[in-house]
Amino acid sequence: MRALALILCLMPLPAKAECVVLLHGLARSDASMLVLQEVLSFHGYRVVNETYPSDDAPIGDLVRYVGRSAALCGQERMHFVTHSLGGILVRAWLAQGHPPNLGRVVMLAPPNHGSEIVDALRSNEMANDIATFFNGPATAQLGTDPHSVPNNLPPVDFDLGVIAGDLPINPIGAAVIGERSDGTVSVASTRVEGMRDHITIPASHTLIMMNPIAMAEVLEFLRNGVFDHGITYVGALRKLARRWPAMEAEP
Repeated sequence: MRALALILCLMPLPAKAECVVLLHGLARSDASMLVLQEVLSFHGYRVVNETYPSDDAPIGDLVRYVGRSAALCGQERMHFVTHSLGGILVRAWLAQGHPPNLGRVVMLAPPNHGSEIVDALRSNEMANDIATFFNGPATAQLGTDPHSVPNNLPPVDFDLGVIAGDLPINPIGAAVIGERSDGTVSVASTRVEGMRDHITIPASHTLIMMNPIAMAEVLEFLRNGVFDHGITYVGALRKLARRWPAMEAEP
């Protein structure tokens, strides 16, 4: 028995399970994150990817859905990967306190200082009414003005990496913003005080979560806490196709 106990003590500890909560953007669903979900699952993460009613309620009411998804991770180390509005919801939720199992957070195209597109919509009553009808009350809360929800959240105090896009597919959106952007959010607006790393890639707001470079960078940050700023498109595909070694257990 002593020999068996000694052998068990000398055996390497199994890697601790890690969970990733995905949060989609405004007027989207879990389907928009399915490709990223498959990538993360392939690389050994347990993934929670649930639809929340982003187009039915204001931001204050949507925050509770973050907690609902987080609870599904149990006691496993928990990361977040978000798109657009999802990042604002995580910031609002974590502003209430950090769970003990919190890991890292990666935000894709987050309007951390709002979106100039929302400003333009609100300047026209008809356009604002149409946008609110289709996208819900959270839309009007995402402007760049000092009273918007993003601009009233505290600086981040968690391990955050931000991925911005600068390849707009919507020429009207690009013209409205008038600076480097993904067609919906300016690169400058994605930055937030307290983030650990930031990277800009050639991707649009709508499709950034399916971009191979973005997905490879998500893996990089979750694993290492920093982005690979020299990654190429081909290099990203190689990273996605090769399973990473099992993560070592924390002491």
